[in-house]
Amino acid sequence: MRFSEELNRYILKLDCMAKELADAAGISAASMSRYRSGNRVPELDSVHFRRLCAAIARLAEERHMEGVTEQTVQKRFAACTDYAVEDQAHLGQNLNTLLRVLHMSIGRLCQSINYDASSISRFRNGSRQPPEPEQFAMAVATHTARYYGAPEQLGILSALLGVPQERLKDETERAYCIRDWLRRDHRAGESVEKFLEGLNSFHLEEYLKAVHFAEIKVPTVPFQLPGTRTYSGLKEMMEGELDFLKATVLSKSMEPVTMFSDMPMEEMAKDPEFPKKWMMGIAMMLKKGLHIRQIHNLDRSFEEMMLGLESWIPMYMTGQISPYYLPKVQNDVFLHFLRVSGAAAISGEAIAGSHEAGRYYFSKARDDVAYCQRRADALLEHAQSLMDIYRRENAGALQAFLMADVQLPGPRKSVLSTLPLYTMEPQTLERFLIGKSLPDADREKIIGAARAQREMILRVLAHSMVEDHVPGLDTREFERHPASLLLSGMFYEADILYDRETYREHLKQSRRFAEQHGNYRLVETSGNAFRNLQIYLRTGEWAMVSKGKAPAIHFVIHHPKLREALELFMPPLVEPK
Repeated sequence: MRFSEELNRYILKLDCMAKELADAAGISAASMSRYRSGNRVPELDSVHFRRLCAAIARLAEERHMEGVTEQTVQKRFAACTDYAVEDQAHLGQNLNTLLRVLHMSIGRLCQSINYDASSISRFRNGSRQPPEPEQFAMAVATHTARYYGAPEQLGILSALLGVPQERLKDETERAYCIRDWLRRDHRAGESVEKFLEGLNSFHLEEYLKAVHFAEIKVPTVPFQLPGTRTYSGLKEMMEGELDFLKATVLSKSMEPVTMFSDMPMEEMAKDPEFPKKWMMGIAMMLKKGLHIRQIHNLDRSFEEMMLGLESWIPMYMTGQISPYYLPKVQNDVFLHFLRVSGAAAISGEAIAGSHEAGRYYFSKARDDVAYCQRRADALLEHAQSLMDIYRRENAGALQAFLMADVQLPGPRKSVLSTLPLYTMEPQTLERFLIGKSLPDADREKIIGAARAQREMILRVLAHSMVEDHVPGLDTREFERHPASLLLSGMFYEADILYDRETYREHLKQSRRFAEQHGNYRLVETSGNAFRNLQIYLRTGEWAMVSKGKAPAIHFVIHHPKLREALELFMPPLVEPK
């Protein structure tokens, strides 16, 4: 049975209208319609999925129906063919990921699970599915659990599976965890790729020009705003938010602005004018020079989370945004809204499914603003940094972070658009830079940065593994898109292009560096997906996305779900030459 059929069966059994169930679950009528028609299926264990199951169980209890609990509903939905098909479709992709991160021998795997190499190859590329996917997944999981239980491998599996390392110490438990992961749909990779593509192509100056940022005038003539006002329902709440933005922009205060909401964004987005007005208000605050502390609500599907973060990219680039998140799962019944600046505040709440009954209070009164500020400060104490953002003006802080991290053990990985500076021999670098006719100060700065990077990588290699994925030399591709020296770490935004012979020589030296250092692995790929991005990882701890120019900026990501997705976003398995 499909998910839509099971859902419609419950609606019939409950003798309720679809709107009644949608309101009880706190989801939109449009989403419910798509679920009923089969055009959309909620992700397993997503917020919408849990809310729907809980609402069905609650309505069943009100109607004195026995045997319908939240757990039984979840179980019946999970058994629907929609999810089983997706599992099969993604089994090969997940197998590829497992082979890649553990550097697993395919020959040994085939021998262990009694499959020939050609069948495994077809499973991996998606041209064929295992006849019994559950048995196949269990066989692969059993093999992996038996032969990949070393401490370092357990650390990798822990990050991959999203399971505490302690739980993976038992071989049987480890096998079941791997099996469950192999059969799940991991669409996070697509969302991450879209996010990175947007970041890779983003150019701040072009964006500011497109939105006419230079022409934005911070108004000086005051709007007629009340000192206090109460708003009811979502529509008035949106009006209240715009009033808050106006009051903040028009005030003389330069105090930071704190913003948090777990209200239903989907419903708010239905108004085509509100997002435009809201974005203009945010742009005016940034134009004024205000710093925004944004506490993101990440208690949603990964895809929705990434779409939300993607919309904030332009604002992140300004360096005036500090993003946070609340690490604990949020309450999905009581919804909250809080905005506070040095001049005004608006706060309120609603019950999921009863948004029109929500009430919100706007005030410019000093006592009210101070009260909301104390609430915002208390909320920030519970929040964690979503990511640390480093621009040229805080380059010293980035260097301090990297120098401190050098001392800490743990495997490192990177996906680079060009070769790392630390594998180029000093005399080769000096000779190359002399040929570029650079100012003496720039040349010495680059040589010094290379020296410092080499010292840091040697300190890391003394205690941990490092794996760099780099583009090999494809003559035709190189002619179209010559590689440039990797200088994003020193915020040097000008391109210093390789000639083909220098790149070939640097690649040889990188291979030699790998031969000389047992803890260093160089993986040569067929190309570079993002020419303006580098991805650096310390497995299980942080992920850094570095953008080379327009502008040079570095995002150090701490949120576990986003970090783990980046850890899995690696190039296809390519053996080093």
